[in-house]
Amino acid sequence: MSSDHRPRRAQPHDDLLIVGLVGRAGSGKSTVARALAAAGAVIVDADELGHEITDHDPDVRAALLSEYGPAVFLEDGTLHRRLVATKVFSNPAALERLNTLVHPRILKRMRLDIAKLAAAGHRGAVIVDAALMLDWGFERECDAVLAVIAPEDQQVARLVAGRGWTESEARRRLAAQKPNAYFQGVADETLDNRGTEAELAQSALAALERLQAARVRVSG
Repeated sequence: MSSDHRPRRAQPHDDLLIVGLVGRAGSGKSTVARALAAAGAVIVDADELGHEITDHDPDVRAALLSEYGPAVFLEDGTLHRRLVATKVFSNPAALERLNTLVHPRILKRMRLDIAKLAAAGHRGAVIVDAALMLDWGFERECDAVLAVIAPEDQQVARLVAGRGWTESEARRRLAAQKPNAYFQGVADETLDNRGTEAELAQSALAALERLQAARVRVSG
């Protein structure tokens, strides 16, 4: 159980089990999300919503063009995310402007997607995958938080293989993130990803079953 004592959402009047998925980059959150989706959970992915917003929201696009110039968008019209990441990584003021522009819109979309599921009478798990969930305080709008942790060397290896980063870039990015212990401290369940993807997927399903059982006990 969470040692941080952050409250979760009030006893809901719907049949959703909203689970926040948190952890450092390269921890294995995407593997967990895929496993839970295959088992029937609905995934609300903050990164995907952010991409939709930066690629299609006219107000956001206009602001990004003003900030970075025409090179901020690729030939296909999508955001040049690597260019933006390079510019904001060492420029706190630019990062704050970007976050102020995009993050409230992501939160609005997350809440809207969850509300649509509740209104449609959806039953079961909704996994909210958002790297900045704890910074936003969105765990208070969830029923539970599931953390994924892994040794840093394994995180680095996954980031190098999966995102094409150099080892030094991966370590620099991880150094800017909160440690594993922080995510463990606010989680209701923690998955320690030291094994295979299949083992992580199995652990994720078992953790979700425990969270569902706890929800039933509380509801009953």
